[in-house]
Amino acid sequence: MARKKAQQEESESLSGRLGEFGSAIMQIADEKGIPKDKVIEIIEAALSAAYKKDYGKRGQKIRAEFDAVTGANRFFLVKDVVDETMREFVSEEELAAEAEAGSAQGETREEKEEEYEEGEEKLPRYNPERDITLEDAKKIKKGSKVGDVIELELESKDDYGRVAAQTAKQVIIQRIREAERESMFSEYKEKEGEVVSGTVQRIEGRNVYVDLGKAVGVLFPSEQVKGESYRIGQRIKVYLSKVESDPKGPGMTLSRTSGEMVRKLFELEVPEIFAGTVEIKAIAREAGSRTKIAVSSNEEGIDPIGSCVGQKGTRVQAVIDELGGEKIDIIEWNEKSEKFIAAAISPAKVLGVDIDEADKQAKVKVPEDQLSLAIGKQGQNVRLAAKLTGWRIDVIGEAKEAVRKEEEGEASEEESVE
Repeated sequence: MARKKAQQEESESLSGRLGEFGSAIMQIADEKGIPKDKVIEIIEAALSAAYKKDYGKRGQKIRAEFDAVTGANRFFLVKDVVDETMREFVSEEELAAEAEAGSAQGETREEKEEEYEEGEEKLPRYNPERDITLEDAKKIKKGSKVGDVIELELESKDDYGRVAAQTAKQVIIQRIREAERESMFSEYKEKEGEVVSGTVQRIEGRNVYVDLGKAVGVLFPSEQVKGESYRIGQRIKVYLSKVESDPKGPGMTLSRTSGEMVRKLFELEVPEIFAGTVEIKAIAREAGSRTKIAVSSNEEGIDPIGSCVGQKGTRVQAVIDELGGEKIDIIEWNEKSEKFIAAAISPAKVLGVDIDEADKQAKVKVPEDQLSLAIGKQGQNVRLAAKLTGWRIDVIGEAKEAVRKEEEGEASEEESVE
């Protein structure tokens, strides 16, 4: 008796909880950031599962309506309007014969039906629990046609057993998790292509996992800057390069090497770039070592390079510090290829640029004593210049005598013009 009484009290307690979906789930929704409509949908799914467990039949489709204000519930039996083109109709005699044969083989009618429905060329069998004929549907609702859905209201129930309450609980837990994953995915998908702050959560092998608040992203070795070291608890900024849906939550790929990270950092530091008056036209980066960016102004009177450098270099220095001391060359973009290529070779002085439009190839002349500066350490400067401009660049050094004569020639030309 005592055991029976305890089970009854547990059942009543669980049933009571089942009736308190409103406040409890809404609170969870606020914490998880799930929309109210989604919460109500979860409640209705749980109510449907509980109702079907205690009062429904296998094969039935039951829909619940939950009033978040009053807490009232309504239940409907959902049936599809079908005809001979959509379902196979079987007589009662055939069903009885199949049931008898199935029981002899240890199969239930539902198992037999499920096997039958898997056949690619066979129509699903008519099931009175979830299907209704067109003739019967018109008796309930005039104007019904094949393909419509008929809903028959069921008697509302407030008393649920222990198993039904547990079923509802499982539905809630599962759906809340799914909704939370969807919410996080949507939130971070909007941030794709942005620079976000995070904390190093753990390091597994060479992969660094960064906690971004509600989710964790991974910084693969290929996206890490050479020479950078990470420690657990360290605050870092990362570029959110890719967000994918994953059963365990949003799968996020992070980067510290992307050229787009430099662009986004400048957007954060330079108001003119964020406002659109100064534009970054091109970026060439060798992460951890050097970056070249080409900028232009969309408004007269605004110096694009000065805007990016900032007063006493404060703006560009903030970006350099965030990139661990990476050198940054800022040059002015020019529509004329010769001038753009000459600027891209900086800090070396350029004497002249010969271009071949057909092959997208340029020969850049520099003083012989600046040849190594133009090429850069291990060819880095000219390599970045080529990447920035999109041209193949050959750097040619000229002797001082040739340079002097060339300068004298230019001067005499100017005098003659005058």
